[in-house]
Amino acid sequence: MIRAIVTDIEGTTSAIAFVKETLFPFAEAALDGFLDAHGHDQEVAAILAEIGDNPREKLRGWMAADEKVTALKSLQGLIWAAGFADGRLVGHLWPDVAPCLRAWHAGGLTLAVYSSGSVGAQKLLFGHSVAGDLTPLFRAFFDTRIGAKRDAGAHAAIAATLGLPPPEILFLSDVVEELDAARAAGLATCQVVRAGDGTHPAGTHAEAPDFPAVAGHFGLPAGLG
Repeated sequence: MIRAIVTDIEGTTSAIAFVKETLFPFAEAALDGFLDAHGHDQEVAAILAEIGDNPREKLRGWMAADEKVTALKSLQGLIWAAGFADGRLVGHLWPDVAPCLRAWHAGGLTLAVYSSGSVGAQKLLFGHSVAGDLTPLFRAFFDTRIGAKRDAGAHAAIAATLGLPPPEILFLSDVVEELDAARAAGLATCQVVRAGDGTHPAGTHAEAPDFPAVAGHFGLPAGLG
């Protein structure tokens, strides 16, 4: 019996293109101006201190390589916050996502997010989404501070944090290596294979083209509008 759902974002709730073609370029273009204006703010200064020498050079290198570095993700989240706050950015969600999240929450399921993007960035996307503020639906948000998504230990830590046996937690992602790690930790898994989003079915996990299909496969409530 599934009692909780932990979902990835990129490729699962939101188009890969939104992250790669909207959020990442926005942060890169705004980096220098943001650091010039906020480099001495306590939160930003702490991130820069964590990075060490040549922070701008390192940040740009990490951006170019799409590295899952916590300091980078935290700073990107702060830059995106400015964009979401003034309406330049609106969080993309596939049309089926919000109705299902609302139905699952109303049905008593615990909902959480696990993404490489910082917790702050996750809350921005869901808080300023095309479907409105969905953050109240989620009990918890997890990022790389709990561990890498391809590490079974991170998924075990999430289960412990949620206080549920791993088999009662369903992890949704488009990336098979992340699903493999979740299954190794004992979680139920489902690969979300969005048409036209570049995801390749692995054939080793349950598969669904959208959230209503996830609901149907696991006997969960399905939001229809």
